Amino acid sequence: MFDGNFRTGFEKAVAPMGSALQKLGVSPDIVTAIGVMMAGTCAYFMAQGQFFLAAVFILLTGLPDALDGAVAKAGGTAGSRGAYLDSVFDRLSDGLLFAGAGWYFVDSETPRMAMLPFGLYIAASLVSYQRAKAEALGFEAKGGLMERAERFIVLGLGLLATSIFGVVWFKATLWLMFGLTVLTVVTRFVKVWRQATAARPASVVAAQAASRGEGGVWRTRGDRSKSAAGRERRGSRSRH
Repeated sequence: MFDGNFRTGFEKAVAPMGSALQKLGVSPDIVTAIGVMMAGTCAYFMAQGQFFLAAVFILLTGLPDALDGAVAKAGGTAGSRGAYLDSVFDRLSDGLLFAGAGWYFVDSETPRMAMLPFGLYIAASLVSYQRAKAEALGFEAKGGLMERAERFIVLGLGLLATSIFGVVWFKATLWLMFGLTVLTVVTRFVKVWRQATAARPASVVAAQAASRGEGGVWRTRGDRSKSAAGRERRGSRSRH
């Protein structure tokens, strides 16, 4: 949702910050690595039940994640290598955050709740994987109610609410994220499935093209037999 509706305006807003960092000699790879470090720190504070500090550090996690692309564009270094590194580190950051949430529940009165962040990580990974695989196949799989940016926003607000009102808000936040992430998985699957169903495979197109007659008219086996018989009769008449 954020990726489809707000990304262009957001990228314009952070472009001056990216230019400033680039002029200071900051590498976009360093910015990306700092984001992973912030995610690890946020995970640590979640695991310890220090939810306010976790909320602060998830904000600090999202900031480098938003700026690394702006720094790369400002320096003219945006490319496939940086995109690959950013994607891998995004998955690592997600894993750290959900691991921190799971660790908190392992040491709580409801240790089985640790399966919720685990399930959430699986669903979040499917969201990312579906988009990557779809784009590799030439399809489009953007959109959904719970992409990565939305997960950061919802988790940050949930951590802040938990620090004020209690751990029940942490559980509610994770359940909300899980439900919306699964819905996003289903939405993207259906979207790509429809595109793939509508697209004719190249082998089918080639087979159809091979069976076309002159002028692009479809010819069946019977049509070809009749044509052959006609040519034989015309040859017989010419000999007489």
